Amino acid sequence: MKIRYYILSILLLCANVLFADGIKFTASVSKTEVGTGEQFEITFSLNGNGDDFRPPNINDFQVLSGPNESTSMESINGNTTVSTSYSYVLMAAKEGEFTIGPATIVVNGKRLSTQPIKIKVVKGRPVPQNNAQQQNAPDNNISEAAAGDLSKLLFIRAVVDKNNVYDGQQLTVSYRLYTRVGIEQSQPEKLPDLNGFWSEDVKRPQQVQWNVETYKGQKYNVADIKQTILFPEHDGNLTIDPLSMVFIVRQPVASRDVMDQFFGSYRQVKYTAKSAPVTIHVKPLPQQGKPTGFAGAVGNFKIDDSIDKTEVKANDALNYKVKITGSGNIKLLKPLTVNFSPDFEKYDPKVTDTVTEDLNGVSGSRIYNFLLIPRHQGNYIIDTLKFSYFNPNTGRYITLTSKPIHVKVNKGANEANVTSLPDAEKEDVKILNKDIRYIKTDSGGLTNAADMFFGSIGYWLLIIIGPIACIVAFNYRNKIRKDNSDLVKVKSKRAGKIAAKHLANAQLQLSVKNTKGFYGAVFKGLYGYLSDKLNILYANLDRETIASTLKARSVDEQLINRLLDTLDLCEMARYAPVNHISEQDVFEKAKAIINDIENEI
Repeated sequence: MKIRYYILSILLLCANVLFADGIKFTASVSKTEVGTGEQFEITFSLNGNGDDFRPPNINDFQVLSGPNESTSMESINGNTTVSTSYSYVLMAAKEGEFTIGPATIVVNGKRLSTQPIKIKVVKGRPVPQNNAQQQNAPDNNISEAAAGDLSKLLFIRAVVDKNNVYDGQQLTVSYRLYTRVGIEQSQPEKLPDLNGFWSEDVKRPQQVQWNVETYKGQKYNVADIKQTILFPEHDGNLTIDPLSMVFIVRQPVASRDVMDQFFGSYRQVKYTAKSAPVTIHVKPLPQQGKPTGFAGAVGNFKIDDSIDKTEVKANDALNYKVKITGSGNIKLLKPLTVNFSPDFEKYDPKVTDTVTEDLNGVSGSRIYNFLLIPRHQGNYIIDTLKFSYFNPNTGRYITLTSKPIHVKVNKGANEANVTSLPDAEKEDVKILNKDIRYIKTDSGGLTNAADMFFGSIGYWLLIIIGPIACIVAFNYRNKIRKDNSDLVKVKSKRAGKIAAKHLANAQLQLSVKNTKGFYGAVFKGLYGYLSDKLNILYANLDRETIASTLKARSVDEQLINRLLDTLDLCEMARYAPVNHISEQDVFEKAKAIINDIENEI
């Protein structure tokens, strides 16, 4: 009996090791040999969930875009797997052989690293140093207006391609920046929550593309700073939340000095711009003409089915594939219901999505791959599959029908070993291993009935442990639900992880020697952490509020002073050079402050 326990323990240990080994964090590049001025992409992929992603040092290349984070889910036979990737678009600036070091991420408390990647850069086209910036810069020929109300000189508009849609119909919102003043610096203050919508962000280049637009009789420099594809989740009047940004702008001021009047006199002004909320009128899907079995697909689709073999032997596997292609809420499609013969053993389908998100919306395809095993000889037909969707352009329901597929099943090699019950119970098919088992003459494998596991102490312990484990799991689930229902508590718990992401961005800015971007990321990380941890709106944070709230939480006064000094240093460094302390020291100091606050609160 003890030997059985040892074997069970070893099997559980092996299962844990195999599960841990299944998580992989890898790095890949689109090209290992590039020319100067040529772009390439590096991707860090994790087949699971992780925290505290830290990119490698990529000082030898120009960062054109990134980090671009994407997450995908795949469901096979009821098992759902999650994959996460972080990608950067880089450009080679000089010839030579370079090594991109490892990136790291934390999974289940263990930090994983990727393997270094070598890139060979050969001679190509010259690298434009300033042209790209000049092409993406605002048109300076537009005259700046006199000092006055900045709301008429700098504002954000939320522009939608349609504001009357059906439930589930996709629309696009572009947050568009209009300016007639010089912008020295900008950062988001509050991103829209988009409650009532399922959303997908459109990937955009890192460099903002500017153009000139006439709005209400005035010329402005205009750029789209964020674009999102939305799918309404229910009917009614839904509101698209505002996007709020903080700008440091260059504003002209009047001066009596003749030289200032000739060359112009300016001052830097901090200004917060917020887009106006936009109301979307969402109509319910019509009940008239709604097909039976309609599963909520809205858009424009087509369907195709195929099978890899039309003639097989009994007990051999075949693959039946259904492909839905089009534009609309592809990622929100529900599982397909396909009627197969009872003589076919069916497994849950493998679902694969291939979609693109652009200004035209979400388009692509979803593939359902069914694994089938016919158990009897005969001729079978896979019935036609009906798929219904609502076309918002025509306002009508459309039902697509696939073609029937004929499958011939021949007698299998092990057909003699297959038995079945009467026709009414044909699905209860059993495969027999052998007709007769041999009588054992060796008594070495026999055991004493008194040593049997049934009725032993271990047997009754396992019987008792089962209900106890269920009760513990039930209580634990209720505790988790209760904790997650307290949004303030959840936000406070996640404050450290959110701050870690901002500090990772700061480390990236430090690696590319972007001093202003580094201090801005540290400043944003600390302020965002304090906003979540102390449950104070980002816009309401200031020195007095931070200090008083932390004192009320019994935080050490020296720690509060360290925090305020670091915030002052970051604020000053964003507008003037700081030489008395290194950026790495500031980075380590910010990390230590967050850890100390976490320990005290």
